[in-house]
Amino acid sequence: MSEESNLLSDLWPRVPSEEGDWLRELCGDGTLGFMPPPMPDAVWVLNAMYEHERGPGEVSHHEYRQAGLADGSIQRTVFAGIDFDAAGVTTGGSVGRAEHPGPQWRRLRWAELARRTGDPVVPDGMPPCHHCFPSATKKGSWPLGIIPPAEGSLDRETWNRLIAVLTAFSPAGPDTRCLAYYNPLMLSGADFDNLHLQAGRLGDAELLYDNPVADCSPSNLCAEDRSWLLGTDYDLWGTKVAGPPALIEALLDDPELETIRLSWTAP
Repeated sequence: MSEESNLLSDLWPRVPSEEGDWLRELCGDGTLGFMPPPMPDAVWVLNAMYEHERGPGEVSHHEYRQAGLADGSIQRTVFAGIDFDAAGVTTGGSVGRAEHPGPQWRRLRWAELARRTGDPVVPDGMPPCHHCFPSATKKGSWPLGIIPPAEGSLDRETWNRLIAVLTAFSPAGPDTRCLAYYNPLMLSGADFDNLHLQAGRLGDAELLYDNPVADCSPSNLCAEDRSWLLGTDYDLWGTKVAGPPALIEALLDDPELETIRLSWTAP
């Protein structure tokens, strides 16, 4: 076991599954992540997307991959006899952890892309997901010069900033006791009967992003006193934060986060 893994297990030890029974009672099924109702308020924190400095370009991720498969520069993805390149469209998106891709890439705000395309930031009646920005894609595939939001996990920069805002808001600050839950779809050797819960300090929550048991940010993070709750669904491009109005306003006003209220996701 690595030094980082030892540190995480020391600071965020496993706790009994029963400590999360209240999540089931409050939210229902948590196979994809527990999605909280307003407590009493809520807001969505949107996962980051990025654009290359040369712009989106005309070629899609799918077209680029198909050209590489044709000339042999890219190998086909085959697993258990299934040719995934023949089975679907290469969207350009990913599942799980994500972070700034490096030089020559910049953060592309959802609001900016909405102004450019004429699409709403999030379509009516939907949560933030792959159905957003249909005008930006070509037959479901994003331009090669855009990296769309990761699915099922906050990106590292957004996770760290969200933890900073929660720390500033919480009366106990970094000493706020928290529970972290990872849904079984994100775990190796998944156990669908027992919740994978870890307990620790909010001040140590950045470590959870590199948890070796899962390739994602936690599906849920909540204050032990249940004053606020984060919910990240396996299939979505954003995290719902439920809590008191003062916290929600702080998130809406934060210049580093991109947030949106969605009234139809209130229940």
